[in-house]
Amino acid sequence: ARRLKQAKEEAQMEVEQYRREREQEFQSKQQAAMGSQGNLSTEVEQATRRQVQGMQSSQQKNRERILAQLLGMVCDVRPLVHPNY
Repeated sequence: ARRLKQAKEEAQMEVEQYRREREQEFQSKQQAAMGSQGNLSTEVEQATRRQVQGMQSSQQKNRERILAQLLGMVCDVRPLVHPNY
């Protein structure tokens, strides 16, 4: 009975050790996978910021020209009689 109890305890210790090893392996693989996703999200965020900055600089560069064009269309009204009148 004593030997049986000792064998059971040893088997339980081996199972626990195996479980810890597998858990550690899983954690390292998960960390590697999450690390690559973290890099991907960082790259997407940087690309988005670059695009927004490009749009803002384009808007600043073309703002005056577009405003002048719109004001010209609105203010330069040529009164014409409609052909069907």
